[in-house]
Amino acid sequence: MKDGIHPDYHIIDVKMTDGTVVQMKSTWGSEGDTMSLEIDPSSHPAWTGGGTRLMDTGGRVSKFKNKYAGLTL
Repeated sequence: MKDGIHPDYHIIDVKMTDGTVVQMKSTWGSEGDTMSLEIDPSSHPAWTGGGTRLMDTGGRVSKFKNKYAGLTL
């Protein structure tokens, strides 16, 4: 490998939305910096199973469902 072309890989603190702090290796910031997350696996619906419904803006979701209603795998 060439010297000097790769970013510095170091330990940072990552503060989750619930306040817990996890240490991870990263190229972000510098050694010992703290990254605060706005969304993480403990709060995002994609990881929690999602209690929210998809908003149907402009009827696109209903149009898709109607178009493929009879399709089975």
